[in-house]
Amino acid sequence: MENTVKEVACHTDDVTTCRKSHHPERVKKDLTNRLNRIEGQIRGIKGMVDKDVYCDDIITQLSATQSALNSVAKILLEGHLKGCVVDRISEGDEEVLDELVVTIHKLMKK
Repeated sequence: MENTVKEVACHTDDVTTCRKSHHPERVKKDLTNRLNRIEGQIRGIKGMVDKDVYCDDIITQLSATQSALNSVAKILLEGHLKGCVVDRISEGDEEVLDELVVTIHKLMKK
């Protein structure tokens, strides 16, 4: 089936267009590796709950996992700022700043 959705870098004004990021392969590989480790941490935490491991030990692992997720978010945010946001501002699209504020609020409410 033919894909009728147009792909663009990171933004679009056309609601029928798919927004895409454009990370270098090395960054994508790093993010994927980090997310794979986080996935393993989550499985480990689930196993700890199933085995009735002491609550404080589980909380410690949750904290480490949250820190790892925050690191992924920081990498993505930096790339978004240096790439997508700069590109859109240079194109005269200042709406990206409002979008960025919402994104930062989402990150900070954790």
